[in-house]
Amino acid sequence: MKGIILAGGSGTRLYPLTMATSKQLLPVYDKPLVYYPLSTLMLAGIREILLISSPAELPRFRQLLGDGAALGMTIAYAEQEKPKGIAQAFLIAERFLDNAPSALILGDNVFHGAELRGQMKFSRGRPNGATIFAYHVRDPERYGVVELDAVGQAISIEEKPARPRSHLAVTGLYFYDARAVGIARGLSPSARGELEITDLNRSYMEDGKMFVEVLPRGTAWLDSGTCDSLLDAANYVAALQRRQRQRIACIEEIAWRNGWIDDRQLLELAVPLTASGYGCYLRELLDGDRGY
Repeated sequence: MKGIILAGGSGTRLYPLTMATSKQLLPVYDKPLVYYPLSTLMLAGIREILLISSPAELPRFRQLLGDGAALGMTIAYAEQEKPKGIAQAFLIAERFLDNAPSALILGDNVFHGAELRGQMKFSRGRPNGATIFAYHVRDPERYGVVELDAVGQAISIEEKPARPRSHLAVTGLYFYDARAVGIARGLSPSARGELEITDLNRSYMEDGKMFVEVLPRGTAWLDSGTCDSLLDAANYVAALQRRQRQRIACIEEIAWRNGWIDDRQLLELAVPLTASGYGCYLRELLDGDRGY
């Protein structure tokens, strides 16, 4: 399975913060926002990732993440000249995917929870179909909404409905089999001129091949697309890290624990970061197991 991070968009809801930079490069406490979706894909065991963003922002992402070799990964980049819907990511990523299954995550989504890793690995094991990750929210009309029957099978999916049929919001994390590109190519633009991810998911649902993983209590999902939600995400990360003395979305630690880099490579990554305290944390990992 290969991964896609969609880090496009103009970030108008965050103006003036995003007038000169991508929202995915804004800080969420002690790390750039893009570290959080990247870490989620890494926790799922995905080592080949394509980051999609605007032509103006791609050089900054390359400067931040490089080609992924330092993390034992491969990170490639692709341009999205104009945002034309989430499903457009599959058309941009067609050559990169090369008929492989994929995981798509939105670049402003923050996930954290003890059971998330297991749910993702279980979903990766499905031989075909699509898996969406849903989260119980108070205000479902703001999101894509999925409705389940008594046995947990999806029976409807709608984008920002005026009268939601459930309180299960579709989060910005999706797993697909190799058919996703072909289905996306056959979609028609919506009234707002975009290729809707809801339409792609509905295609799988109508084929009886859309599975829903409901994120349980104790799992956090934060959509950091507004000033308030960005602050909420930063406060959440700060509170947990201060209490537990463990770092959330520490991509170097995840690569090390996954066995993608060794102790020497982790130490090499730590040295330039020592002044911030982030590097000190990485060095301390080599002295004792903190867990994550």
